[in-house]
Amino acid sequence: MAPETVFPLKLPLETLVLRVLIVEDDPMMQLGLEQSLAAYPQLTIVGQAEDGYLGVAAALELQPDVVVMDIGLPRLDGIAATQKIKEALPNVRVVMLTSHTTETEIIAALSSGADAYCIKGASVDRLLTAIEAAYEGATYLDPQIARKVIDHLKPPTPAGNFAQLSQRELEVLKLMVEGLTNPEIATHLYLSPNTVKTHVRGIMNKLAVDDRVQAAVVALRAGIV
Repeated sequence: MAPETVFPLKLPLETLVLRVLIVEDDPMMQLGLEQSLAAYPQLTIVGQAEDGYLGVAAALELQPDVVVMDIGLPRLDGIAATQKIKEALPNVRVVMLTSHTTETEIIAALSSGADAYCIKGASVDRLLTAIEAAYEGATYLDPQIARKVIDHLKPPTPAGNFAQLSQRELEVLKLMVEGLTNPEIATHLYLSPNTVKTHVRGIMNKLAVDDRVQAAVVALRAGIV
């Protein structure tokens, strides 16, 4: 990548130089990052660190604009290091650049204060997009992991709760959706009204709803009946 390469984003960086700290324990990855980012005159590498503790110390000393942080660091992992940096320097932006893609690690990193999450092996342009988004105060998620975050933020699908219902409760629920009253359900299924009442209460408890109308709505939305 040629040194005269123009920063391919919309930030007005002609008069602005972002100071970047790299926290990465792999020497080859560290060198590759330094060379790739140094190709842009709007970015300057102010320091590098090989583990989480050194990364925190470097951030406190150098106070960069952006920290490019790995997760799998020795001594102190990148998630804990990010939390410490954010507690001391809340305005410093942290861009996670890692091969870790489990939902637990992603959510933990974002919860620690990371402003962006990039996957190693992505293009330099994607990393630059993450840096720009973080600098602007936005959150950037690599497309490879965005779906995991979205799924995590969604409320639990009620369909999973239907597995807890017995066959008889499903029969009762179907009739509830059709609008039958408890006595009508009792007649239809040859059950006593008290038994139907017990089934209805069990259905509402298992589906975590407050009344039979909500139970019917949940069942319809989930396509169960």
